[in-house]
Amino acid sequence: MSPPRPALPKFGTDWNSLGARMRALGQGDADWRSARTAVYIFNAGEDVLSVAKEAYAMYQSENGLGPLAFPSLKRMEEEVIGIGLGLLGGPEGACGNLTSGGSESILMAVKTCRDQAAAAGRTVVGARVVVPVSAHLAFDKACHYLGLEIVRVPLAEDRRADPGAMAEAVDANTLMLVGSAPCFPYGLIDPIEALSDLAQDRGLWLHVDACVGGYFAPFARMNGVDLPGFDFSLPGVASISADLHKYGYAAKGASTIFHRSEAQRAFQGFESGDWPGGHMKTPTAAGTRPGGAIASAWAVLHYLGEEGYREKARIVCETRARMMAAINALPDLRTYGEPQLGLFLYGSETLDTFQIYGRMLARGWFSGVVTEPRAIHQMLSPAHADVVDEYLEDLEAAVAEVRGGGLDTTPVSARYS
Repeated sequence: MSPPRPALPKFGTDWNSLGARMRALGQGDADWRSARTAVYIFNAGEDVLSVAKEAYAMYQSENGLGPLAFPSLKRMEEEVIGIGLGLLGGPEGACGNLTSGGSESILMAVKTCRDQAAAAGRTVVGARVVVPVSAHLAFDKACHYLGLEIVRVPLAEDRRADPGAMAEAVDANTLMLVGSAPCFPYGLIDPIEALSDLAQDRGLWLHVDACVGGYFAPFARMNGVDLPGFDFSLPGVASISADLHKYGYAAKGASTIFHRSEAQRAFQGFESGDWPGGHMKTPTAAGTRPGGAIASAWAVLHYLGEEGYREKARIVCETRARMMAAINALPDLRTYGEPQLGLFLYGSETLDTFQIYGRMLARGWFSGVVTEPRAIHQMLSPAHADVVDEYLEDLEAAVAEVRGGGLDTTPVSARYS
């Protein structure tokens, strides 16, 4: 028998009581405020969190759907897009929009590519999008919604996209190639330059998923990190997605979708007047566009500025390097690959990595996992710099427990839902 369905209370409840109930509900949540969460949250410090929160609250009731009613939001969005294009090598005429998150940005890129191809007379029903196996599942979702076929291609030995294998997967029905900067599972930047050459050679649309790195990689590069090319400076790159609510440190949900030209973006939006309510035009999938998300992104970008973002990127890169070196020095543990930004993996080839994960979870450390290889996934924020020693001490104890035998029954699965 199913539990009773929640019902709207007959009488209202005062905020003090509701606030207490909400805090009680959150007692079992991951403790991100203490920097013990290495996924979902991007903690740049209390000052940045405060700016994001206050800016969001200031515009929480305004609606980006109505630029005539709220020209402030239109101006803020235009400034955010201009800043992003400046960071990502946007050429003259490049453009973009804010979206609700990386999934919507990716959906808009795939939809724009499909509709542009249809307008040029291509058959798009069942057309193909070729991606490395490490590409985000948002591409599968977009293809599912849009009637396209996703083709996932094995990676090269370094766990980056294999341009040769992707070239072999391209056929006459292929519309789009995808590369990541970096990919979520491994934190590695795909060889976008080679994919750009392939896209130009075959007349294909190349989308770069920089949802993780779009507001991180430019500042890491300014700090001297030798990153490969991945943005609009490569002529084959048609569109880029980049999340402001990740390493842009804005409130959720805020992402950006960028296009090389206005002519290209023309196929992104929706427009119709075929109802009694008058003409309607939306640039993205959303109707209502929360003003708070736009305002928060604008405010945090201006609060931190270039120097602030460079400092945050420096802290994260140094923290990652420090953690990787310490983990590699521990018996039975190793890191994987050579990530250059804020994500990295570690695991064991002699012990059960997921047993180690369970022991760390029991100590209050929440992170992701990947299945190939079986590894613990760390997505670092500036706040993690303050807890590295505590984390490593707990990790050493967790490894010793697993090495000593005995099963940890904490359930582990690679799920983000």
